[in-house]
Amino acid sequence: MIRQMYDIVIIGAGPAGLSAAIYARRASKSVLVLEANTYGGQIVNTPDIENYPVEEHISGFEFATKLYTQATNLGAQVKFERATAIDESGENKVVQTAKNTYEAKAVIIATGAQNRKLGVAREEDMVGKGISYCATCDGAFYRKKAVAVVGGGNTAIEDAEYLADIADKVYLIHRRDAFRADSASVEKLQKKENVEFVLNSTVSALVIENKVVGIEVSDQEGNTTVLDVDCLFVAVGRIPENESFADVICLDAQGYADAGEDCTTGKAGIFVAGDNRAKDVRQLVTATADGAVAATNAVKYINSL
Repeated sequence: MIRQMYDIVIIGAGPAGLSAAIYARRASKSVLVLEANTYGGQIVNTPDIENYPVEEHISGFEFATKLYTQATNLGAQVKFERATAIDESGENKVVQTAKNTYEAKAVIIATGAQNRKLGVAREEDMVGKGISYCATCDGAFYRKKAVAVVGGGNTAIEDAEYLADIADKVYLIHRRDAFRADSASVEKLQKKENVEFVLNSTVSALVIENKVVGIEVSDQEGNTTVLDVDCLFVAVGRIPENESFADVICLDAQGYADAGEDCTTGKAGIFVAGDNRAKDVRQLVTATADGAVAATNAVKYINSL
């Protein structure tokens, strides 16, 4: 069991965590990044990024690899271990993994959030091939085409409204006849001539020909209909990866870290960055921005000790 000391331990090697590592290393702090799976987070599954400043077209994998290489070239150490707990009771923070224990003066939690899946067959296989969890990320690829959105909350309504200005046809599918979203937004969407509401229905299957070419929708009576669409945007919620640290940081009702734009938590020396933080906009650019902010404030904290 290794026990090593660092200035900053960053939990998560997604865009937020790796950006934090870059800023921390440029401030000459020793940095360890712990990652449970692979570097890059969910962005590695995106075939083409068009909305990141400077990079007009870049794959998610290439973006993540460049970020990883930049961080490690600056001297950040990355270990592929899942952080399971943080003990902040002593002078230093102690981060526990299944294999080792690490000490740090400051910790940045950048574990992100997982998209909640529909659970239909081959859903994950078709990500980037007609399945998307981010309308603002991928909507432009379906200009003048037919798309569908599934969900009943504000995100689904906002996605459908955004797509209505891009696509020729938008189907909004919801399992109930009423939405959780605010009524004003729903009424506004109902006025869009190219939006069709498909209520009391669920997506039961994908129609696939190397990519998604349609979806099968089932109503409450068991009747099925096939809708010809080029993409299904899934907006049924996200699951923040904060459960292991719920005893250390404050979480909101949805499980997101209750931290503002300064990325500080209620615990001195513990910061959060990225999609696991409570905020309105979750995009690649806001994740990297969070990483910069969290690292900058972590450095200030360390320098004040």
